[in-house]
Amino acid sequence: MAREIAENVLFPVADSVDADGEIPDSHFETLAADGFYGLAAPGEEGVTPSVLVDVMETLCGGCLATAFTWMQHHGVVAGLAGSPNTALQDRYLDGLIDGTVRAGVALAGAIPVPPTLWARSVDDGYVLDGVSPFVTGWGIVDLLQVSARDEFDDSIVHVIIPAQPLRGLTAEELPLIAARGSNTVRLKFDGLAVPRDLVSAVVSSEDFAKSQLFGSWINGCMAMGITRRAISELEALGVDADPFEEQAARARLDLNAALEGRAEIAEARARASELAIRTATALVTAKGSSSLLAGNTAERLMREATFTLVAAGRPAIKSALLERLGRD
Repeated sequence: MAREIAENVLFPVADSVDADGEIPDSHFETLAADGFYGLAAPGEEGVTPSVLVDVMETLCGGCLATAFTWMQHHGVVAGLAGSPNTALQDRYLDGLIDGTVRAGVALAGAIPVPPTLWARSVDDGYVLDGVSPFVTGWGIVDLLQVSARDEFDDSIVHVIIPAQPLRGLTAEELPLIAARGSNTVRLKFDGLAVPRDLVSAVVSSEDFAKSQLFGSWINGCMAMGITRRAISELEALGVDADPFEEQAARARLDLNAALEGRAEIAEARARASELAIRTATALVTAKGSSSLLAGNTAERLMREATFTLVAAGRPAIKSALLERLGRD
C-alpha cells in the first residue's frame, strides 16, 4: 500500500509540491483512509519495526514534505496511548489513530542542551515560556504534543494543546531549503497557560533519554528514502546503481544493528545521510546540466539529502558526520 501511494499519489507531484510549498490535503486524506495514521497504535497487527521503517522509507522517497509532516504524528499516538491521563486518551486517541485528528510535536524542552522551553508548575497546571525553534505541520495538524522542561525538578512535561495561535503562543514561518510545504515554524511561548487536564505525562529526563534510540532509528528513514528514490532515478537513466544498492543495504543493516545495541546509532545515522548526499550527487551528475534548473527531481533530492544532515539530528550524529565528511 505504501509503495502504491508513493508511486501513484506522492511522487508524481513531489516536484510541484516542493516548488509551490503546499502539500495537497488529499495526500493526508489518502494516508488516513488506508490506515497509515494508526501505525504506532499498540497492538496494530502486522506492524513490526521492520515493516514500519519500510513504510516510512517508501513514503519519504515519494514526497519528503508529506512524509516528514506525517512522521511527527506517530510519536503523539504512541505517547498518548501510554499516558496515565485516560480522559485525554478518550478525548483524542481514536481520532489520532484513524487520522481524523492530526498531530505534531514540539520537543524543545526535552532534546536541546540546554533546553529552550520551560514549564512552571502552578495550582491548575503549568505555564510555558521559551521557544521551540522547529515545529512541523503548523496549519496542517490539529494538535501539538509539547515537551517542556520543569524548571524545578528537571522532569519532562508533555502536554497536548491545539495547534493554533493562542494567548501566549505565536508562530513564525521558517523558509526551509527542503520539505517545503511542511509548514515548519518557530513557536514562541510567552506565559502560555496549560490546564492540568491537558498534561499527558511527566517523566524524568533520564527515562526520556532512554526512549530516544527508537526515535533516532526511525528518523534515519528520511535519508534512506531519499537514497532509494535516487537509486530508482539512476536506474531509469540506465546508470549502474548496484554499488549504491549494496551500500543502501549495508546502511539499513547498520541502523538495525544500532537499534539492537550492536552498533552506535550516531554512526549509523551519519552513514545514512552521507549515502543520501552521495547518491543524490550521482543523480545530479548523471542527469547533467538540466539538474542546475530549479524544480527538477535531481535538484530536489540534492536539497532533501542536505536536509537530512541536520534534521532530527543530535550532537553525536553531527560529530560522526563531520568525521565521515572529513575523511580523505
